[in-house]
Amino acid sequence: MEWTSLLFEEISILLQEAGQPSFRAKQLTEWLYQKAILDPTKMTNFSASLKDLLQSLGTFSLLEPVKVQESDDLETWKFLWKLQDGSLLESVLICSEKRRTVCVSSQVGCPARCAFCASGKLGLKRNLTTGEIVEQVLRIENFLHEKGESVNHIVYMGMGEPLENFDAVVKSLRILTDPKLFGLSQRHITLSTVGVIEGIRKLSLESFKINLALSLHAPNQNIRKKIIPYARKYDFNELMDAVDEYREITKRDITYEYTLISGINDGVEHAEELGKLLQFKHCTVNLIPYNPVAGLKLEKPDRGNISAFRDVLDEYEIAHTCRYTKGDDIAAACGQLALQETVC
Repeated sequence: MEWTSLLFEEISILLQEAGQPSFRAKQLTEWLYQKAILDPTKMTNFSASLKDLLQSLGTFSLLEPVKVQESDDLETWKFLWKLQDGSLLESVLICSEKRRTVCVSSQVGCPARCAFCASGKLGLKRNLTTGEIVEQVLRIENFLHEKGESVNHIVYMGMGEPLENFDAVVKSLRILTDPKLFGLSQRHITLSTVGVIEGIRKLSLESFKINLALSLHAPNQNIRKKIIPYARKYDFNELMDAVDEYREITKRDITYEYTLISGINDGVEHAEELGKLLQFKHCTVNLIPYNPVAGLKLEKPDRGNISAFRDVLDEYEIAHTCRYTKGDDIAAACGQLALQETVC
């Protein structure tokens, strides 16, 4: 049993069944989620016998810190963890003005195999447990506490396709947004999907108000299938309908992620098609100039192409941003998580 996989009510029941008074659940969750302490020996208001009991009931630490890399911009950190089965995992912390955003992984590797992404080259190793997802946030929260800061945004944009690990991801969302636990606003959480239609529809029924980002990356199905092999599983129009339904149910605007790749999807004609596709929708397009990945023969578009692409979106009055690349010097930018370190 993993302590960081449990909701507050589950923790309460477990401790009561172990003969502990009801207030112990609040004490324990304060250590875990407000103080980000995962070592019971440091929980100073617990007796030695209670600490032994807690350790006998479940596991506190699932991630072993291996390495932390800081980028040259002093705003991005990449964390390498070792899991109990020896698998490796990466998470990223991005600091921008007052935002402290944790980019969490949901799988070891990724099944999507997008053409521009290093994680997909690994293939899927396994799903993460709820506790392994939550602990990424807690460990980085502890890292920030030393600076007098806290995590205030979370994006499920690390390794893996979140909606292919649906149950564990949904439970992690419940834990991270529960006011009795981590208590983060749902509006400060974004989940990115490559386009798992059944997952999008299930998520829309979960009573969340989290933000949804669709990794679109192309204005039509033909180009999208070349970039995203997963697209071959799903009809383009049906996917767009599922995203529209999510927006209608949750009332949250959609973000469309669009990686610009030179000569493939960065032309004015592609921008025109994208403009017609998204015109009048409640959305934002996040343009991401391709981040180089070793072994992939793709190129970043030049500034002129990016500017021309953005001009077309302006003509269609589509809100858009162009993501400033952070952490590319430590392979922590979008699409670059690839477990480059090895651990013996």
